[in-house]
Amino acid sequence: MVRHWTYPHRNKGARNALDADVVALILRLGRENPRWGYLRIVGECAKLGVTVSATSVRNVLRRHRLRPAPRRSGPTWTEFLRAQASGTLACDFFSVDTVTLRRLYVLFFIDLERRKVFLAGVTAHPIGIWVTQQARNLAARIEDEGRVIKFLIRDRDSKFVGPFDEVMRSIGARVIKTPVRAPRANAFAERFVRTARTECLDWLLIRSERHLERVLAEFVQHYNAARPHRGIDLEVPIPYLSRKQFDGSAQVQRIDQLGGLLHEYRIAA
Repeated sequence: MVRHWTYPHRNKGARNALDADVVALILRLGRENPRWGYLRIVGECAKLGVTVSATSVRNVLRRHRLRPAPRRSGPTWTEFLRAQASGTLACDFFSVDTVTLRRLYVLFFIDLERRKVFLAGVTAHPIGIWVTQQARNLAARIEDEGRVIKFLIRDRDSKFVGPFDEVMRSIGARVIKTPVRAPRANAFAERFVRTARTECLDWLLIRSERHLERVLAEFVQHYNAARPHRGIDLEVPIPYLSRKQFDGSAQVQRIDQLGGLLHEYRIAA
């Protein structure tokens, strides 16, 4: 049975109650589908047995301050990244000063879907040839794993030369450059840098390039295999193949990493 927007033969109270239901339906369709136009909402209502006109839909949306299609809201950049997280990598540099005040540069990549970090390398001279070689190493690893990368997000740092982008395009990745002076556009990478500093690097004195490589390799292993992440429902980037359940008789074992700076907890065998 088809429901209508107005029923002149019915009493005013019944019509108002019916109108409220239809208005609620129109608002729900409008808010949940910001790319739908008036006619699409009219058609969707018809599928549900409700007959309304495009003018009525327009008036309802205007009255509740919902702008017309093509977009009434979003997606924000964060929403876009979450929607495209599967097959998307981000990369960035950050610097670390040694005890001798020598500045070292760290290049890393992060998988936005699982927050898994790939440590590309550490160098005091991040020239284009070195950066491109790290991209080749990553591309070979990705191909060995049989993964598909659709997007690579990076900033406009001059260290990322043309051959770097060509290597990423060779494995099918589209390179997306973030806007100038917009660190939040690469927020997932920036968040990893903050975590690496506050949980690891701020507590250590780095002696040399080789020392920093060892420290970061151990921290990234901890980050990927043992540290829960809020962005993936408190799971770890590399999930356990099997997990023992805790009970009263189980013993919880603490495993120290980086000389006791990091703690991991597991149920003893």
